[in-house]
Amino acid sequence: MFATIRAMPGPIRVFLVYALVILAGIGLSLRFVVDLAISAPVSPAGIVVMVLLAYTIFTITLVLQRKEAGRGFALGLSSLTVPPIPWAIVMGQPIIAIFLAALALILFRGLRRAEVAAYLVEP
Repeated sequence: MFATIRAMPGPIRVFLVYALVILAGIGLSLRFVVDLAISAPVSPAGIVVMVLLAYTIFTITLVLQRKEAGRGFALGLSSLTVPPIPWAIVMGQPIIAIFLAALALILFRGLRRAEVAAYLVEP
């Protein structure tokens, strides 16, 4: 397993850490979603969280299987870093905005590199 991780390009590893952080965030928010489900079986927040959970797990699976489609899905999941940037600026949190902008730049530039495309070659 460690040999497989070492063989991955750096941007793929950065993306996988990012995706695992998203999964951790979803796991921490599930208590809130379950509390909402008690009062209303279907809630907008619950739908968003479940769709994000499914999309994240599916994307991680595609990337780990080295599928070509994983690159597009990974770029889509990386786009979640963009909306909080203006929000952080409006809320007066420039350090968070700079961190998110740097993360977005690293993810987008990294996932568009030729070595990532060469790594994700399975049809």
